[in-house]
Amino acid sequence: MPELPEVETTRRGIEPLLTGRQFSKVIIREHRLRWPVPDHLPSLLPGLTLRGIQRRAKYLLFDAGQGWLLGHLGMSGSFRVLTDPQPVRKHDHLDLELDGGADSGGVTLRYHDPRRFGCLLWVPDDWQQHPLIRDLGPEPLSEAFHADYLLQALQRRSSAIKLALMDNHVVVGVGNIYASEALFLAGIHPQTPAQELSIVALQRLVLAVQQVLTAALASGGSTLRDYVNARGDTGYFQLTLNVYDRAGEPCRQCGTPISKLLLGQRSSFFCAQCQSMRQTAHNGG
Repeated sequence: MPELPEVETTRRGIEPLLTGRQFSKVIIREHRLRWPVPDHLPSLLPGLTLRGIQRRAKYLLFDAGQGWLLGHLGMSGSFRVLTDPQPVRKHDHLDLELDGGADSGGVTLRYHDPRRFGCLLWVPDDWQQHPLIRDLGPEPLSEAFHADYLLQALQRRSSAIKLALMDNHVVVGVGNIYASEALFLAGIHPQTPAQELSIVALQRLVLAVQQVLTAALASGGSTLRDYVNARGDTGYFQLTLNVYDRAGEPCRQCGTPISKLLLGQRSSFFCAQCQSMRQTAHNGG
């Protein structure tokens, strides 16, 4: 599933190619995404100018002046900017043509989604108050995400820290891959009860989350199955993973075989030596 680095990489890729252009046509080939694509987009968008694209958590927000397009890539979605006509492929569900589209000297933003778990919705007013967004936690790379905040947010959570870290009400965008990698860097066992982590351990964890996400952004995100960026290229952060999807392979730090367990029906990977419960406690857990 595309996570924060993949969504932000997409935003950075498409924004400079689209901003300032005028919507000219909307082509909907498949309405049945996670939520139905609004029927009125083809009559609403043409004539409006795209002012910019923001990101909140894993949502992309296209500023059309009179409202916002709220997009989500779901599990397998991707946006590509076309400057030349391209044949429509299976699962190319929607085109946003700007300045006449790729067929007429403009550009086409094409949405591709084999599993159809993504969305494209219209928000006519304040997107920050939209039900999908208003209750989200802080951005992990913002000043609002710090150890003191985490200490308060986790003080009554007895669930595993891995699950808490993936809860978008605690912090957004730290999906399965990046949670596993951050816990490894912080030396914290993924099953450690969240409320038992000390301020010292949480300081390490915040730093590790930010380090992992920053590195993933620099690498264009991770591609394990479907993700491609706005040019159709894959990310390559997966080439540097320390623990995720490396069960049985030697830890890059100590040589111990990487372990795997299920938490919340998601696979979790860790080093039993570098992230042992005793090691976690010893390091201020």
